[in-house]
Amino acid sequence: MTEKNFKSGFVAIVGRPNVGKSTLLNHIMGEKIAIMSNKAQTTRNKIQGIYTTENEQIVFIDTPGIHKPHNSLGDFMVKSALSALHEADAIWFVVNANEERGGGDNFIIERLKEITSTPIYLVINKIDLVHPNDLLPIMDSYQNALDWSEVFPISAKSGVNVAELVNSVAQRLEVGPQYFPADQITDHPERFVISELIREKILQLTGQEVPHSVAVVIEKIERESEQKVQISATIIVDRPGQKKIIIGKQGSVIKEIGIRARKDIERLLGDRVNLTTWVKVEDRWRDKPQALQTYGYSEEDY
Repeated sequence: MTEKNFKSGFVAIVGRPNVGKSTLLNHIMGEKIAIMSNKAQTTRNKIQGIYTTENEQIVFIDTPGIHKPHNSLGDFMVKSALSALHEADAIWFVVNANEERGGGDNFIIERLKEITSTPIYLVINKIDLVHPNDLLPIMDSYQNALDWSEVFPISAKSGVNVAELVNSVAQRLEVGPQYFPADQITDHPERFVISELIREKILQLTGQEVPHSVAVVIEKIERESEQKVQISATIIVDRPGQKKIIIGKQGSVIKEIGIRARKDIERLLGDRVNLTTWVKVEDRWRDKPQALQTYGYSEEDY
């Protein structure tokens, strides 16, 4: 589509881990395309959500939370997030309304100062968790940190001010092409989305010692019949102890992971799914370049 008044552009969503970037993207899209968890560093890759109306197409880039990396996977995540700053036509810097500005926020602000010609929004999320009187000091603490194009207090969870935020950035877009078909909501292949849905269930059902050590690889997607799909997935962990946790007593945890993941995958595919999972131990895979590339964390992705 190249109609005269059609607008398009890219919006990068950046911020510290666990500030609600993925929740915001999913709310805008009306679909789960980015996995969510209350554990930090849930998002590892740049997730593109494609929002299309009759008048515009906005490609939202949900980035991994910017943090101090402790391994090669962490390096990949931070580089992936920062690279999005240079691809965008606008940037949303998301912070928590219920947390004071900290060193992680300041680190990102310093990176944002290097961006000279792109509109940068300060998006203060989770306003539903604070009293209105407590919101003002948070806003004041960021007010002079950067010359913000706009400041938006929102709740990504309930949707307060989210439509207004989207409309504001849409008005700033320039006339441009429709990059993707109107019915496409993400640029990631089916295998990636399925693997992320499985990883989300692992995050939900395991403790703090497991989530950052897990990768999920889809080995096979095969249509058995017109309405049934066979999917095989391998869950990779760092240590034998983590394998035991994921399997659980008499296989209880991995069974529940499969049940929850299958429901979301069936919703995604619109077909019945038979999901089979295995758990594999690969020592220190997060620091092995070949393993990172195999499991979908390649520098070619940014």
